[in-house]
Amino acid sequence: MKIDVIGDIHGCFDELCELFKALGYKREQNVFIHPNGRIPVFLGDLTDRGPKSLPVIQLVYHMVVERNYAKYVPGNHCDKLYRYFLGNNVKIQHGLETTVEEYMNLDKQKQLQIKQQFMKLYENADLYTQIKEVNAIVAHAGIKQSLIGTHSKRTKTFVLYGDITGEKDEFGRPVRRDWAQNYTGDTWIVYGHTPVLKPRKINQTINIDTGCVFGNKLTAFQLPEETTVSVPSKQPFQGDRFRSFTDEK
Repeated sequence: MKIDVIGDIHGCFDELCELFKALGYKREQNVFIHPNGRIPVFLGDLTDRGPKSLPVIQLVYHMVVERNYAKYVPGNHCDKLYRYFLGNNVKIQHGLETTVEEYMNLDKQKQLQIKQQFMKLYENADLYTQIKEVNAIVAHAGIKQSLIGTHSKRTKTFVLYGDITGEKDEFGRPVRRDWAQNYTGDTWIVYGHTPVLKPRKINQTINIDTGCVFGNKLTAFQLPEETTVSVPSKQPFQGDRFRSFTDEK
């Protein structure tokens, strides 16, 4: 088995199509298929902030649910959109407002279709996925060793939001511990969630959220090759949205 794990898309549909082309996929009807049978794995945060969240939902739905050859794990933005579709009282901010605006511009029939597609995609998804054929775990915000194999509320919080402290930084964003520094396993942990200017590899973990929606690039990590492929973003660059780490050269 060979896989291509695709980082946080956040409604950047055009860049996703470009990335599939760069990875050698061919467009067939409404999906992308690799001639050598490579499997795409979406690591969550499909929507919000970017210009085309609903086309991303539909593409991923067709590939994961309808055609059943791609994989998907949810991110925190996916979780929030799901709760919105359930009718829960969620705050329409931090990017959700862009997806809701797209959604509200549809007619009622199209709205129902999108809602049903996304809810089915989310409900059928594992919280994180272990792909033993390439010795990897894909989790939106990562997962620390002690939580692997568990599906508790604590695990869900970690996988969706990272190792949060409960504190906020000067920008009002959650403070997260650098769990990857302490990882000692030999299974790859492939994750995103925290925007970085270039993929961050440390201790058999890799963060591939290279902030496409913030104007940098959209990245895929290929296994078993252990290579990254990126395409440039079409969005305006927002340098203050990226995190740097002390281990970076």
